[in-house]
Amino acid sequence: MSIALKSSVNLDIKSAEKVPKSVLPMICFRDGSLPLPDVSSTSLEVALSNRSLDGIQVLQNMEQCYPVPRNMTMKLTNEQISARVLYFGLFNGVGPTRTQSKMIVRNRAYSFAANISVEGCTTPTMQGQYCNQTIELLSCARSGNSSGNGSVSGFFNQSMVLCRNNFETSCHGDGEMKIYSFEILRITESLTISVQNLRLRPLDSIGNSSRIYLMCFARYGAMPLATLHDYSGDLNQSPLVIRFPKVGQWYVSILALHLAKEIGGALSNVSKVCYSLEVQELECPLGKAGPNCSSERYMLQTVLRKYSTPFESYYLPDGGDVISDAANFHLGPLLSNYSVGGLDTWTYFLLDVPRGAAGGNLHVRLTSDRKMNYEIYARNGGLPSLINWDYYYVNKTSSSGDSVFFVLYNSSDEKVDFYILYVKEGIWNIALRHLNSTGDISDGQTTMSISLERCPKRCSYHGACKSALDASGLTSYSFCACDRNHGGFDCSIEIVSHQGHLWQSIALIASNAAAVLPAFWALRQKAFAEWVVYTVSGISSGLYHACDVGTWCVLSFGVLQFMDFWLSFMAVVSTFIYLTTIDEVFKRAIHTAVAILTALMAITKATRSSNIILVMGIGAFGLLVGWLIEFSTKYRSLSCSMDLCLNRLERWPSREWLQNLVNTVMKRFRWGFVLAGFIALAMAAISWNLESSQSYWIWHSVWHVAIYSSSFFFLCSKVITINSGNRTPTDANYQLTQQDSLSQGA
Repeated sequence: MSIALKSSVNLDIKSAEKVPKSVLPMICFRDGSLPLPDVSSTSLEVALSNRSLDGIQVLQNMEQCYPVPRNMTMKLTNEQISARVLYFGLFNGVGPTRTQSKMIVRNRAYSFAANISVEGCTTPTMQGQYCNQTIELLSCARSGNSSGNGSVSGFFNQSMVLCRNNFETSCHGDGEMKIYSFEILRITESLTISVQNLRLRPLDSIGNSSRIYLMCFARYGAMPLATLHDYSGDLNQSPLVIRFPKVGQWYVSILALHLAKEIGGALSNVSKVCYSLEVQELECPLGKAGPNCSSERYMLQTVLRKYSTPFESYYLPDGGDVISDAANFHLGPLLSNYSVGGLDTWTYFLLDVPRGAAGGNLHVRLTSDRKMNYEIYARNGGLPSLINWDYYYVNKTSSSGDSVFFVLYNSSDEKVDFYILYVKEGIWNIALRHLNSTGDISDGQTTMSISLERCPKRCSYHGACKSALDASGLTSYSFCACDRNHGGFDCSIEIVSHQGHLWQSIALIASNAAAVLPAFWALRQKAFAEWVVYTVSGISSGLYHACDVGTWCVLSFGVLQFMDFWLSFMAVVSTFIYLTTIDEVFKRAIHTAVAILTALMAITKATRSSNIILVMGIGAFGLLVGWLIEFSTKYRSLSCSMDLCLNRLERWPSREWLQNLVNTVMKRFRWGFVLAGFIALAMAAISWNLESSQSYWIWHSVWHVAIYSSSFFFLCSKVITINSGNRTPTDANYQLTQQDSLSQGA
């Protein structure tokens, strides 16, 4: 398998350490189910401590995350990977705030391209990196019942599956490795790998075969190596016994060592060691499991929930004592009544998580009317035991709490409640260990509930459970979209207190009152179009933020968001157009064109920061168009003879004309208000740039006040000239007199 990833992330190790986890891009791997990087703070600390993406390291730490590199290339051979589902996810920031509801996400956006290729050998008996490694398939057959095996005395009839190599013997030389494969089809109590008829070749050689190391390496699902395996042992000394092996494909490699070194006599005539490989699978009868097949085993039936999302279900024993709510069942009639040495009893429950449900959560709950004396062990693919489990619960202080995907809720002496998050597909085995069983183990009323749920704790009633498909479209997964106050994978973390949320709501809503300033000035100057825009913009922004913070939604969120951004864009552009002195006919035309453009911007990606630059550009362009219309209208209205026009053209580039133009511009504006307007506009730009998910409420409130104040100052900066008979006054003193009087009146 080859994985190549290219991204636009430009972070080195030193800079990644300084980036907050909430905005740090991460890549997470997991075998068999989807990754979930932000369940615990421990996983985040481990993720930040990882410095490189090494193939072997990824396989040995499948529940770990790594900072996203700019370029990543990984190639793994089939000695390093197994036939399984491998998920990897890219997260733009991790932590509790990842699931918190936000109006606008200010984090940087990254692009990536991934190329994954998987190459396999066409013949199952030929494996290896270059498909040149021969694998011998063991032939298996059931050998009947057995009351015991070795030193174990059986109390119930046990069946044996015996697997042997196809040929009578296998021979190979010193340092040569032979690989065998077989498949376990049912839940198996033990797996014993041994060799028979061990001898040397040629037959007349003189040597001591007991001093040969015949190393055995066994691995589930993948080819074993001397450096990468699940179990190992010297078969020349004793058989290799594997307790409670997983169901599926197993691979065994045999390596002979020190063959020539340990054999005396004619070393040149001794080149091989020969043996017969034998694999014994010990199975219990139907409904039995555990040591000596003495414990009860139940295959739970899947019952789909009504009116729920796909794969949401609960599990019940077939024919068991079911309580009325159909999700719980009594344990008393189901528990095993036999204990090993009078110490404890085991009861096993098997359930199936179907394909495509890897994004669900397995919920296990026990309740009793008295102090419980149970331990719980869960394992995927095989029976759990005290030394072989995936997740376990002993008491409130001893459990799989250090695992990223195990979450314990509200457990006490009378109640056990935990989730296995994003559970792996396949057969799961849940074992109950009842301690100190000296009397009637059915005393007390103990009920058990096992269910497959989409979101843990129903998102703690602080969010909504959302469902989606992975990129392949084959796996359905769920996640919590929390409200503005909470975050985390189950919305159980309070990010903002009730009082803090109240102050944030007041700031975001009340700051829109700054729209009164430009609206009042526009009304005073009888600029009714601008007055309507500023007034409605402030009202719509207040209603939008009231809905966003969860106070009250007068309309749907999408409608309110569109109105807020559209009218905000219109308010900015209207300020620019107001600074011109063109006729209302031209203003209406410009306003119509601007309304169409800003509406398109507000309906398509309204929250992108580049819209601010576009709106400013549109406003500046509208101001320029207004001045050009004013300039062309003014000079076109002057009637002049040909000689007068020629004389004017001759004087066009003169210093006197430029000075008159500068004087006209200087007299057009009150420059103190212009300066104040630009200062307020700079404050708005700074607050917009400083907005983040945590500080959004304060800086966006400053944005409201600054942008409306900027519009107010720019409106006040315009000098209003009074025309008489549609003629522009030419007396400069008269114009100055009008300016002074208006200034005092203002």
